[in-house]
Amino acid sequence: MPIAKLKVLSKQEVINYTNFRHGEIKFGEKVQLLAPTANWEEELKLQETKYVVLGIPEDIGVKANFGRPGTNSAWESFLSAFLNIQHNRFCKGSWVTVLGHLDFEKEIKEANDLNPSNKEHRKRLFELVQLIDKEVSHIVTKIVRAGKLPIIVGGGHNNAYGNIKGSALAKGKAINAINFDAHTDFRPLEGRHSGNGFSYAFEEGFLKNYFIFGLHENYTSKSVFMDIKANAERVKYNTFEQMNVRGEKSFETELNIAQKHIEYNPYGIEIDLDAIRLVASSAITPTGFATEKARQFIHFFGKSKNATYLHICEGAPTLDYPENKNLVGKLISFLVTDFIKANNEKI
Repeated sequence: MPIAKLKVLSKQEVINYTNFRHGEIKFGEKVQLLAPTANWEEELKLQETKYVVLGIPEDIGVKANFGRPGTNSAWESFLSAFLNIQHNRFCKGSWVTVLGHLDFEKEIKEANDLNPSNKEHRKRLFELVQLIDKEVSHIVTKIVRAGKLPIIVGGGHNNAYGNIKGSALAKGKAINAINFDAHTDFRPLEGRHSGNGFSYAFEEGFLKNYFIFGLHENYTSKSVFMDIKANAERVKYNTFEQMNVRGEKSFETELNIAQKHIEYNPYGIEIDLDAIRLVASSAITPTGFATEKARQFIHFFGKSKNATYLHICEGAPTLDYPENKNLVGKLISFLVTDFIKANNEKI
């Protein structure tokens, strides 16, 4: 059966996004698409592609977490960049199915009239995030069961919950996760928002081992550190300051330490763009990892046979200067192709 919220990307939409040029082959000319029918899941299973790109253009989870809305704009920015990169020997568009996006326009419109500082309004925002959770987990389950690797783009980090739950349901067991993030998103179970996707997945048995990579010490509460300590065998972390300020730990060594914590089991790779300095996001930071470190991180963890999905979230092109509006989408497309290149055995 089709999913009501799924809007399958059409050939005409791909043509509209793609800037054709004589003598070049763009991704938009080679990516695989699906027919918007009730049989899209069966069609997906028959395709030879390994990677399925899905957009989640929403910012309700961010708003419910008192963040700055705008993450609903990343998907379109990404498509504009991704469909115009070169199809060549390093990365081929024919390896990828671009499925489309989950349409939450109705919910976003309702959320725009809600004030998270109002207790009743925030409660409704939590309910809307739960609705998003259900749709995301459902479609991720379908993609993983089809034998594909989901690449999920856009939205707030609340969608980590649906990614983890959907993958765990498809695998029939709890999965692990590695999160490149300035924040833990392991906050209290007070109602669903972008700050507690991992804690909810952990509490409900979908997330087994969890590693937070590059945590910012100034933005993690004492209570969250206490919760992590209480689950020290399964939840581990390092901080940005340990690696890039005080030099107590090295980036390369920490990659290996984190890998040991998650490698034995299927795992999701979560990338929050607020961990990269000066990237337009709901929690933009003046100090963070360089873009190249994020790319190296994805290359390192994307190589494993246990890599189950990639999620890139919290980018907010509309919060950037107008002349920079395309940068977030271009950055996401680099990260996505880094994952594909690392993971694809043909290279």
